[in-house]
Amino acid sequence: MRVFVTGASGWIGTAVVGELLAAGHEVTGLARSAASAAKLEAKGVEVRRGDLDDLDGIRAGAEAAEAVIHLANKHDFADQAASNAAERAAVQTIGDALAGSGRPFLLASGVAGLTQGRPATEADASPFHGPDSPRGGTENLALEFVGRGVHSVSLRFSPTVHGTGDHGFIAHLSAIAREKGVSGYPGDGTNRWAAVHVTDAARMVVLGLEKAPAGSRLHAVAEEGVPTREIAEAIGRAFDLPVASVPAGDVQDHFGWIGMFFAMDLAATSTGTRELLGWTPTGRTLIEDLDTGAYSS
Repeated sequence: MRVFVTGASGWIGTAVVGELLAAGHEVTGLARSAASAAKLEAKGVEVRRGDLDDLDGIRAGAEAAEAVIHLANKHDFADQAASNAAERAAVQTIGDALAGSGRPFLLASGVAGLTQGRPATEADASPFHGPDSPRGGTENLALEFVGRGVHSVSLRFSPTVHGTGDHGFIAHLSAIAREKGVSGYPGDGTNRWAAVHVTDAARMVVLGLEKAPAGSRLHAVAEEGVPTREIAEAIGRAFDLPVASVPAGDVQDHFGWIGMFFAMDLAATSTGTRELLGWTPTGRTLIEDLDTGAYSS
């Protein structure tokens, strides 16, 4: 299958591209820079130069492919409105390009904010609608395209997709701990984060491409919820730092923008995804990654 991947040289995208190639698929990857393009070309990936704002290029890439996996996101937490608007425009463009074709359209989403007081499941519809919502409400937008003849599938990733080389949330929390001289956790540290190793997440994406029915919501979740206190303790061990609670009123000042997420309970299950795809996570746990030096370099 000819697959167009946005975010192909990113953290998750790199792993997904590797799994796609191993499964015998042909890949075209969207690349913003010459360095990213060279990295993809070295793997045998056809490169389309452009970024999330290049809607003409995204449209052309989607039209030329037999499937699209949309993983790119600006993740601009300083200007979330602009990031959401760019994401919505890209998803609208891909959906319009694939309308009536029956071709697969898999897009990255997340488990954050789906439910309150219990782990989120695949049966939980996203509460986010419209351009002003997180990610621009794109999960619902993409799934609406099922009614227009697009084989849309939502890929809901855990808040931490971890592993050696990760530069996401856990790497950022580790950097804050080193800067502050203490590994903090919010309040009593009982709120939880779902987690998945990047290799397991990538395998789930490819299985979703090959097996998931239109309209599916898939959960890339290996661990239902790791308490934030345990995460902070593992970061403390990794960098030989003391561990301490950060009072609720001080979380934002201590952690900055990531404090809002670190204080949330972001637990989720993946029972439905495992049963649907025959997917079984086998990678290291988040704490194992922290304890074996994945974030220490």
